[in-house]
Amino acid sequence: MNAPPKDEPLIAMMLEDFLEDLGFSSAGSIDNVADGVARASEGGFDLAILDVNLRGEPCWPVADKLADSGIPFVVASGGNVFAPPDRHAGAVALVKPYKLAGVREALDRIPTGQS
Repeated sequence: MNAPPKDEPLIAMMLEDFLEDLGFSSAGSIDNVADGVARASEGGFDLAILDVNLRGEPCWPVADKLADSGIPFVVASGGNVFAPPDRHAGAVALVKPYKLAGVREALDRIPTGQS
């Protein structure tokens, strides 16, 4: 398993700040598939921003669990290295560089009644 790039914790904190600026609160961040699946199983949050690459693994098992649980999500990528499976090909995307306006736009694109 690859170590996450050193900037990933900073990017996660920046996204949390953006969410707070937009009136949301963060339920925390997860940086690997196993913990992501477990957290998605627990629920207790309204939506997720899901990095497509979690420590070198594609995020799709987490996306599957979120979808199965009815939790909407945005797929975030800095150059999507893992093509989405058909099930998630239409997922709302957020592409680097992350900016407040881009996060707002991505969250606004989540289907009504799911956020």
